[in-house]
Amino acid sequence: MARRPIEFSVVIPAHNEEGALEGAVAAVERVLRGVSHEVIIAEDGSRDRTVEVAGRLCRKFRNVRLLSSPARLGRGKALCRAFAAARGKLVAYMDADLATEPARLLDLLDSLRNGADVVTGSRYVKGAICERGVLRHFLSKAYNFLVRALLGSGLCDHQCGFKGFRRAVAIRLCALAEDNHWFWDTECLVIAQKNGLAVGEIPVEWREPEGRKSKVNAFGDARDMLGRIFRLRGRLAKRRA
Repeated sequence: MARRPIEFSVVIPAHNEEGALEGAVAAVERVLRGVSHEVIIAEDGSRDRTVEVAGRLCRKFRNVRLLSSPARLGRGKALCRAFAAARGKLVAYMDADLATEPARLLDLLDSLRNGADVVTGSRYVKGAICERGVLRHFLSKAYNFLVRALLGSGLCDHQCGFKGFRRAVAIRLCALAEDNHWFWDTECLVIAQKNGLAVGEIPVEWREPEGRKSKVNAFGDARDMLGRIFRLRGRLAKRRA
């Protein structure tokens, strides 16, 4: 009997995620039971045992695949590489730390099935729950305000690591976006809106993982992201001229 074609590909970006990866894959498998799907581990230049753990998961789950890069590509580039290799017509990604409740993958999937081109999880729309430190919450809200004010976005949250796309749209956005790392999320959402795509937000439950060292340097990355906002603003202005 032929296997059903894959509808939904879920990508888990993984840079030094040996401790989180198994729980993330198990959560996706639990949530998407009954959905024709695959999980792609987009390993990105890890220096720990991430590749070893991923290999074990591929042997345990027949629909889990590993895309490994010995050199660091950057979050955005690693995601784009995985989207290009995905077998599903609908794709999504979620961070390995499970900060976002994995059950919301079904909401992403429903939104895409109902016609959305891009769907992002949002910590700041009605119905969302966001539990994090005061400083990071303030910086996140300020960042999203600046993206709306300077780049004309109509969204409340741009950096939540929980997004879904039609695969053809994801590949198109990857070709248009220039950032390879954390700003890629914002850039894709802004470009999607500027190109008239149907972009939606869904409320999520997001909790800052306890006992896990953040990969984000609050002030250093805030300055860097501000610079990237202005560079993207300049690019968009040139495109309109």
